Amino acid sequence: MSKEDNTIPTGRVRRTAKVARVIGASGAGYAGARARSVGRGEEAKTEQLDRAHMEAAERMVDALGSMKGAAMKIGQLASFIDTDFLPPEYRELYQEKLSKLRDSAPPMPWKEVKAVLEDELEEPVDELFEEFEQEAAAAASIGQVHRALLPDGRKVAVKVQYPKVAKALEADLQNAGMILRLAKAIAPGLDARAAARELRERVLEELDYEYEAQNQRTFARAYRGHPFIYVPDVITRLSRRRVLVTEWVEGESFETARDLSQEERDRIGEIIYRFYYGSIYHLQHFNADAHPGNYLLMEGGKVAFLDFGMTKQLDKEQIELEIAALEAAFEGDPERLRSALQDLGFLANPKRIDAERLMEHVKEVGGWYMEDRELTIDSELVMRVISASSDPRSEFFDVMRRENLPANEMMGRRMEAGVLAVLGQLHATRNWWRIGREWWFCGEPATELGREEWAYFESKGEKRVRKFGARATT
Repeated sequence: MSKEDNTIPTGRVRRTAKVARVIGASGAGYAGARARSVGRGEEAKTEQLDRAHMEAAERMVDALGSMKGAAMKIGQLASFIDTDFLPPEYRELYQEKLSKLRDSAPPMPWKEVKAVLEDELEEPVDELFEEFEQEAAAAASIGQVHRALLPDGRKVAVKVQYPKVAKALEADLQNAGMILRLAKAIAPGLDARAAARELRERVLEELDYEYEAQNQRTFARAYRGHPFIYVPDVITRLSRRRVLVTEWVEGESFETARDLSQEERDRIGEIIYRFYYGSIYHLQHFNADAHPGNYLLMEGGKVAFLDFGMTKQLDKEQIELEIAALEAAFEGDPERLRSALQDLGFLANPKRIDAERLMEHVKEVGGWYMEDRELTIDSELVMRVISASSDPRSEFFDVMRRENLPANEMMGRRMEAGVLAVLGQLHATRNWWRIGREWWFCGEPATELGREEWAYFESKGEKRVRKFGARATT
């Protein structure tokens, strides 16, 4: 890779042009292939279009990967969620190429890594670490991870932020409208200005590794000793705004889960569901970044969760309103559901929306955890939910265009879409409704993992009572 290829474009104009070229070149390539295929046989048409889409996907990987900012995060998301800007017959082609963005990006040279480390830590690297691997172990959207050894023998992961990435992200955020065109699956029908403010706040938090360290310490304390969830500890004395040092975790990547037995994949799926959704009710805090690069499968059956740069804290009132909406849906009360969604900010003018149709839409989007039955999450179900959430061709478009996505709900919807997509990759099967009832309504543990988890939280002093909602007890 040339020096020019390894440079992060930081100016708004340059980054706007780069994203626009990706979108424009992809569209032009597709249109050109369509035109050239007129009058040709079906097999020749298919081959021509396949080649056009593969070339477009490769351009997208190259452009977004080199940008390393918010635009690349959209690419990471698209690698495991089917979004409406991809033609349905070519989604697998794009996913295959875009999946490269999940765990890797063009690496930062050691000279730059060393400069950031010594600038932030104010000491030579060889005095702080017994060993430090110069080659990156992983590279993500705004930083890359190196394996190192502390003088006391502890193995650690050292995340180092890319130089100039803050300016690049600023440019991306100023282009929020264009970015959100690529992210409609996580931001359908929302107030663009409010969404841009929320996105800006969350992304700028992600730039501050000290803030991420604070989040990770919160989760690590909450889950320390947990029977199947593991969050690595932070090495606070070596963590700074652009450097984050945490315990190194040995484990297999999420990709290996695809080859496991159905029983093992079901178990991993339940653990992921319990971590992302359960933390809302146990901690009033959740991690919004559910993409597969953030999990490691540890020996002994635990799943380690990594990367706490994009989390969100919720107040009790918001959780109670969400549970009220769930109750109305479960009890089949369309009028109460419409009122609850208005209270949450999803409906600006509820009188313009038919309550029965709204109920149907809610159950199409969230039905997978609203039905009292064993349910397998597969790619067809994921696509149905994504379509009902964002596709103008959906039968629910008449409802969607009258709905809002409140800015403070944006991260939650991102998390939900991400978790659903991951469960779909696992083809995980569970009674998701009964698991959810443990949190929403203080239901009895629904599985063996549930019994283990509640025993853990009770040992930490958390009482099994309903903490949220109008019917909460103490």
